[in-house]
Amino acid sequence: MSHRRTLLAASIIASLCMVGAVHAQDSTQNTKPKSAEEAKATELQAVTVTGIRASLQQSLDTKRNADAVIEAVTAEDIGKFPNTNVAEAMALIPGVTIDRQFGQGDRVSIDGTDPSLNLTFLNGQPISQTPWQYGAQPNRGFDFTMLAPEVVGRLEVYKSPEARLPEGSLGGTILLHTLQPLDLPANTLRGSFGINYNDQASKQRPSASVLYSWRNDAKTFGIIASAQHFEEKIDRQGIEIFGYHPVSDYASSPAVAAGIANGSLNPNAKVPDEINSAYFQQTRKRDTVTLGAQFKPNEHWDIDFNSLFVRENFNNWNQSLYPFTHATPGQITSFNQGGNGIVTGGHVCGKTDDPTCPDIAQGTFDSNIRKSVVKTTAFDLKSTYHGDGWSIGGAAGYSKADNNDMSQVAMEPVYGGGYTWDIRKGFSFDSPAAARNPANWHMGDTPGLGGWPGNYGVFKASAKDEYAQLDFTKDFDGFVNTLLIGARYNRHEESMEQHVYGPNGTISLANLGTLGYTNTLSDFSGMMDGAKNHVQPDPAKEWAWVRATNGGNNDPGSFVNGTWKIVEKTTAAYAQIDFGSGPFRGNLGGRYVHTVDDASGYNYSGVPIYPPPSSWYQTVSTTHNDFLPSLNLSYDVTDSIVLRFAAAKVISRAPYNMQVNNLFLNDSVLTGSGGNAKLNPYKSNNYSVSAEWYFAPQSVLALTGFYKDISNYIFINSAIEQHYNSAKDNDPATFAKQVTQGLCTADGFCGYSVSRPRDTGAGKVKGFSVSYQQPLFDTGFGLVANYTYADATLASGGALPYSSKNSYSLSPYYEKGPFSARLTYNWRSSYLAGGYIAGAPPATTGSYKDLGGSLGYKLTDNISLSLDAMNLLNSKYTQYLGTKDLPVAEYTTGRRYMATVHVNL
Repeated sequence: MSHRRTLLAASIIASLCMVGAVHAQDSTQNTKPKSAEEAKATELQAVTVTGIRASLQQSLDTKRNADAVIEAVTAEDIGKFPNTNVAEAMALIPGVTIDRQFGQGDRVSIDGTDPSLNLTFLNGQPISQTPWQYGAQPNRGFDFTMLAPEVVGRLEVYKSPEARLPEGSLGGTILLHTLQPLDLPANTLRGSFGINYNDQASKQRPSASVLYSWRNDAKTFGIIASAQHFEEKIDRQGIEIFGYHPVSDYASSPAVAAGIANGSLNPNAKVPDEINSAYFQQTRKRDTVTLGAQFKPNEHWDIDFNSLFVRENFNNWNQSLYPFTHATPGQITSFNQGGNGIVTGGHVCGKTDDPTCPDIAQGTFDSNIRKSVVKTTAFDLKSTYHGDGWSIGGAAGYSKADNNDMSQVAMEPVYGGGYTWDIRKGFSFDSPAAARNPANWHMGDTPGLGGWPGNYGVFKASAKDEYAQLDFTKDFDGFVNTLLIGARYNRHEESMEQHVYGPNGTISLANLGTLGYTNTLSDFSGMMDGAKNHVQPDPAKEWAWVRATNGGNNDPGSFVNGTWKIVEKTTAAYAQIDFGSGPFRGNLGGRYVHTVDDASGYNYSGVPIYPPPSSWYQTVSTTHNDFLPSLNLSYDVTDSIVLRFAAAKVISRAPYNMQVNNLFLNDSVLTGSGGNAKLNPYKSNNYSVSAEWYFAPQSVLALTGFYKDISNYIFINSAIEQHYNSAKDNDPATFAKQVTQGLCTADGFCGYSVSRPRDTGAGKVKGFSVSYQQPLFDTGFGLVANYTYADATLASGGALPYSSKNSYSLSPYYEKGPFSARLTYNWRSSYLAGGYIAGAPPATTGSYKDLGGSLGYKLTDNISLSLDAMNLLNSKYTQYLGTKDLPVAEYTTGRRYMATVHVNL
């Protein structure tokens, strides 16, 4: 028996002994906690209250009455935050931090854990999701951009598990609940219309929503339906660096060799491969429809039905302009040796504007136009029969998400003139006029002038979830007041299929057509002229040219490396007792889980071929059995002070793509990412303690400590692997240069830096959070604030991903009469995250601050106006490799404003 298991068991046994002793001393004070129906009724009141203070009180009531360590947000509170999705409404929950790579919350970390390790359920149902970004891989973390805030009635974050809840979360489980018709007045009609504006994109887009709910007078039958449409313009500007190599790699340059020889250049100093001017444009569109019904045939029987339909359009244009220094080492004329072993600038000559230069420079322009539409459906049916002191219930659900045409047209024109570069400011071309001439940007149309005509790629992504659950409860009058037992079955299927077709027809930008000379970094200050001002291809003409001239040859490497499927089946059974005596209450339980994963992909050696032999497609099956005990204790010291203790063993499974022997390769920069079919689940013994003081109405001061003793952690590391480079067939000119540089061999194989997940070993997350909430008497003013400290490390050294050591939130508000106002400020310290491109080593994301605000005015009892603002500081999202001297990405996404009219009849 391991020491960790012994420690967890000892903690649970000792706590139960303490509770038993108190029960023996105070059996006359045995008071049964609220029944399940009473608790549900209390929670659902949060849907119908109005006002910031009332909604905060409802959230506190849910937290106060819970046995576990949880946080709650009500429907009213969700509507009082500046948000475009539910993640933004969670920003003020203690211990919750949000990643904002595209300027809005999409991934949620809980108590210092990776977002992929925290599961989210809607009405108890897992919602299938697929990636929207070309080349991205699916994970278990919930993408909150898909869920309109109008859909959610309330949410809870369970930081300590209960046996009755689905397993799979390392940091916490998020439970989302939609509005229910029997909890709303009959003929409730709500609607809104708004305009969303991004000052960096200088574009506005519309949004609208409508909800109707009806029930009969007897409250035995009701239906609810809603529809939402949301659009916003995403405009991300910045710089990126794809990798670093030592000065010694450039010794073929006479200038570099001389610098190494005379000591002015450190041969081990790191040189950025390129400085990329990055410009991402997207108009996101989300259409959501929900339909629900409740039916009570009699006083004992409840039937609930919920459905969700979401269509999201993520079409985008990603542009990358980067003079590729690492591709032309012999043409470097100077390096600027900076401090801390970093080369911070230099110059590269190019034959296009300098006849004395040995070859053209590699001024590369990646223009990737992408189409992506994600369709998600979900259906869920629940039924419960309530007997005399017992109940039995069942639930079943189905969810599916498809992105069947995640497509990209890509072309890579090259300008061969010289340039000067700076690690912080980008680059400028030696001959700006020549660089602005589209006739000088080539895609294989003129021998010796470089460029690549590109290809056409398509991903087909699909995810499907099916679940069924059976629950039985029995009430008692003694110390143990409720017994809960049940079973749950879940089947998840995830698949990806990749096709890349080529080649495209050769052409120059002049013959293709352009949008002219454009400043793509107009709101990203401090950049050199070449990085921000350049020619742009006409996207419509690019798409038409690629689709018309593409040769249709299906690239074998892309298909066999990017095509896979996983089927995961879990069967779980649980037993839980709820107990209470005097000031003590809590629950104790265990959950047994049997997991079977069948991961299928192409496993081959040598040169890939298409279609591949059927023998290459292989399935690896793994089975895991886990018993997960849990204990939650609460002690009411007084009517206003609550102490809590929780202990549990938890597991979290690896992201789906990590469990398949798949591979995604970037043939230009020789990086990639792949999976590992032999991974074990994450495992952890979690402990929580808290003290909560409810010192006044709508007020709390709480301190929560947490400790997660992780016995298996999966970490992504990069290593050099030999793989066949499809550029040998599709881009012979570039491949020839890679051979010349010693990166590849003539038979087509290259050394790729491939990142793969591996069972790394033990880790720990320890920390605490402090939360404070209080209205300031009857002034209308109030404050919500929290601070979290999380120290998350591997036993072998290094930080765990997505864990900020420090984070805090401040939200002062005012609400009196018809006027309301609220500011929300969130800050998190730096944290480790994945690299910008596949195969890149994990990068550190710099500290990030976000300021938002809301103004509301109630014109009548039925009509109100709101003005919301997000990212008012236009904060920069930065990433670097361990030290800020090695930047890899820096972006701005602009301030966002939303003006909305609300109608509630």
